[in-house]
Amino acid sequence: MRVSSVESVVDAGFAARHAELARGYGGGGDPQDPALVQAMQMVLHIPKADPPRRSVLLAAAATAVVALCLDERVGAEGEWEPRYLAWKRSRIRKVARRARGAQWLAAQEVDGVTVEFAGAQARAFVPGPVGEIDPRIKRLQIGGTELELDEPDPIDPAYPVLWVNAELGMTVGKAAAQVGHASMLLAGAMSVRQAYTWAAQGFRCTVADADPDHWAHLLRRVADGTATAVRDAGFTEVAPGSMTVIAVP
Repeated sequence: MRVSSVESVVDAGFAARHAELARGYGGGGDPQDPALVQAMQMVLHIPKADPPRRSVLLAAAATAVVALCLDERVGAEGEWEPRYLAWKRSRIRKVARRARGAQWLAAQEVDGVTVEFAGAQARAFVPGPVGEIDPRIKRLQIGGTELELDEPDPIDPAYPVLWVNAELGMTVGKAAAQVGHASMLLAGAMSVRQAYTWAAQGFRCTVADADPDHWAHLLRRVADGTATAVRDAGFTEVAPGSMTVIAVP
């Protein structure tokens, strides 16, 4: 089946999943039982001997999140649809953990999407209640491993750029969650044709740190509607309402 009223080359299932993403998220609030709070777990592959560069690892994390959100399994009658919608329609949370060796291999057995980019790997898992996290994921450490800031690859104008607010000094785990938010918001803000084209490119993107001068320029782009900003709820590391990432299509 094809969508003719929107764009004839876009698969109807993709169009429906994009429409759901474009509706935004949240609004459901948190349940009274903390164990029922919904969250998307993420795992970053950080080997001890040869860790990836921070910028490409964050790009892999951002890509994994948006790939899961537009995966056919979260769509109508898909096996992941109930869990995905329960999370997306509540207060969005993401938790990034790290893994290496056997832990990373075990994580591949849990429902989710893994992305490899420039030697870096990250996996986004189907969301669910924090009280029901798979033991293979729950045992993984949330913090404790940091990666040095690096010079990102030259920016290719053919792909989106997710600019991280360097002044906030976020850990790699916090930054991974924030660029994941950014890739979701950006895909939802795109037209269905733009999102479909991005999907065909494997949701490739660049993650780079923005210094104060460039951040000021990006804020002007947010104000004029040509960029998409992430404002954090302030549960960890940063103050509520902090603007953490600005995504430029």
